[in-house]
Amino acid sequence: MKQLLAEIFIWWHKQTLGTRIWTAVRGTYVGEDEQGNKYYREKGTDRRWVIYNGAADASRIPPGWHGWIHHRVDTPPTEEEYTPHEWQAAHVPNMTGTAAAYRPKGSLLRDGERPRVTGDYDAWSPE
Repeated sequence: MKQLLAEIFIWWHKQTLGTRIWTAVRGTYVGEDEQGNKYYREKGTDRRWVIYNGAADASRIPPGWHGWIHHRVDTPPTEEEYTPHEWQAAHVPNMTGTAAAYRPKGSLLRDGERPRVTGDYDAWSPE
């Protein structure tokens, strides 16, 4: 029952009830990546989608599957011997909105003291 309620109300986690039904009726399982994300295509068409293993974050799609899901290649990585190029970086999660988010120098949310204002800055004041 908890899973059913989660699928109805928590659209950003895994799949919704509508996606589950659509996948069961129209979807053909294509494969799974190393993070547990599952990939499907619609029977008779070229529509493709992913069901995330956890929070829905598009940056979690690995390079091989990214090319397939965005129609850059027609063959999914499960049907060919795919090896990532040496220049392809490993996945780094998007930390925006978390305590580990990037805080540039001078940010109010960064620890330490803000740098002093230099002479090239003139504050605006209404006349």
